[in-house]
Amino acid sequence: MARIMRSSGLTILSFGTQQIIRFGSNLILARLLFPEAFGTMALVTVLLVGLTMLSDLGIQPAIQSSKRGDDPDFLNTAWSLNLVRAVMLFAIACALAWPMAWFYDEPMLAQMIPVTAISLLILALEPTRAETASRHMLLGRVTLLELSAQVVSVTAMLILAWTTQSIWALVAGNLVAAVARASLAWVILPGIVNRWHLDRDSAHELIHYGRWIFFSTVAGFLVLQSDKLILGRFLSMEQLGLYNIGFFLAGFPLMLGQQLVQRLMIPIYRISPPRESAENFARLRRIRFMLSCFLVAGVTPLALGGLWVVDLLYDPRYAASGAVTMIVSIALLPQMLGLTYDQVALASGDSRGFFALNASRAAILVTLLLLLVPQLGIPGAPVAMASTALLSYPLQLRLARKHGAWDPLHDAVMGLAALALMGLVVLVHGDELARVFHL
Repeated sequence: MARIMRSSGLTILSFGTQQIIRFGSNLILARLLFPEAFGTMALVTVLLVGLTMLSDLGIQPAIQSSKRGDDPDFLNTAWSLNLVRAVMLFAIACALAWPMAWFYDEPMLAQMIPVTAISLLILALEPTRAETASRHMLLGRVTLLELSAQVVSVTAMLILAWTTQSIWALVAGNLVAAVARASLAWVILPGIVNRWHLDRDSAHELIHYGRWIFFSTVAGFLVLQSDKLILGRFLSMEQLGLYNIGFFLAGFPLMLGQQLVQRLMIPIYRISPPRESAENFARLRRIRFMLSCFLVAGVTPLALGGLWVVDLLYDPRYAASGAVTMIVSIALLPQMLGLTYDQVALASGDSRGFFALNASRAAILVTLLLLLVPQLGIPGAPVAMASTALLSYPLQLRLARKHGAWDPLHDAVMGLAALALMGLVVLVHGDELARVFHL
């Protein structure tokens, strides 16, 4: 528990500081650039994130959960496979640049995508030391690495935006972030010096473990990014930029929850399986309640005060982003409350069950987005997100019960808290939201 609390504290410190820096830079960039720049860059980011997720080998959870997670042969094989993957991703990104520019009627994409994709090659040179630190919940230096890399990249981005007032400042910031992270990882983090090596047994284990992770991340990409892809087809770049700003603000609690879960829950489930004893289950219940209460506390001011936050911090061009912040905050809440269940499958080696859950979510979400966005515009996306979380809950419950992790008390208490918050938002801001979205 001491390691869990220390690692949780470091993750929260790292995430909180990163988001403060990110938020401050976003405010400055919003004044130096224009809404269309954020919309165009959102599409570039979606493509690169999508390629990264659609080719995920599951290296991080494999190192965290495998008995060979500290074996140099295993780590070097993982690093080598990731390098091959990066070269392939770069080639695919370059090939997709022109079709993306044509589909979204935005010529800048044809130039921006290949340049930004260089970051994939740079990040592939990063050693496996961060994954090793996460395996043992030793996250102090990882926190220093992340904060240092972000400070360097944000500083470069702001200087370039101020001097050029061009969207290319966002592209350059991406490249500087990749160089800073990959370089600092070799200097700051302890661990082996990765070299090219392909061990047959290690490769077999990684590929066998990662095959369902691959399919899961395909589905995960659709869950996380399909809203922007579909909205980008039906909205202008300016409207997409306004949505992206609102989602950026509303997504803080979800991103923090995901970081905590990804770094902590697999080691916790591995060390303390919930079905092994009542003591383990009780310990996990305390952790789950602490995480959920923390996330609800983070969502509440954004859900109730999104309009005021955006009015205070952004100029009038971004006013509609306040309403987006409020409805997205509420829409993401059901997803946050079930975050801890998914990882029990990965910790148990059940990557197939993890895939089945994510695939179902993706199919439901994409279907709802295609139905609702053309009819409702921007509000269609958060409505689809919330509906997906609710419709897929029985599948999540089934997976959690399979591994002895389902906690009905937690789900009932936190579900009622989420409903109460949603009702309060509608009561206080319902008329204003209807006016902004012309409902």
